[in-house]
Amino acid sequence: MKAVNSDNFAEVVLNSDKPVLVDFWAEWCGPCKALGPILEEVSQEVAGKVEARDLATKYGIRGIPTMMMFKNGEVSSTLVGNQPKAEILKLALS
Repeated sequence: MKAVNSDNFAEVVLNSDKPVLVDFWAEWCGPCKALGPILEEVSQEVAGKVEARDLATKYGIRGIPTMMMFKNGEVSSTLVGNQPKAEILKLALS
């Protein structure tokens, strides 16, 4: 996994030639912490992690954890809430 911020979001996510799974989360969020180990496992197969409040606002994140799949610089799909690994892999590999 790679931490991304507002300064390098376009370079790492929007301009990527590969799909990028972005996880919007917060340190104080219990479901986010529970999802962490699953995302660590998924990160072995896909890459991309973002932590930046202004990006959460830009993409209309209203609940966390929220995972967005970006392809060709656009959001292609979204999952909200703590999800099983199979669902995250389905999102990441679709």
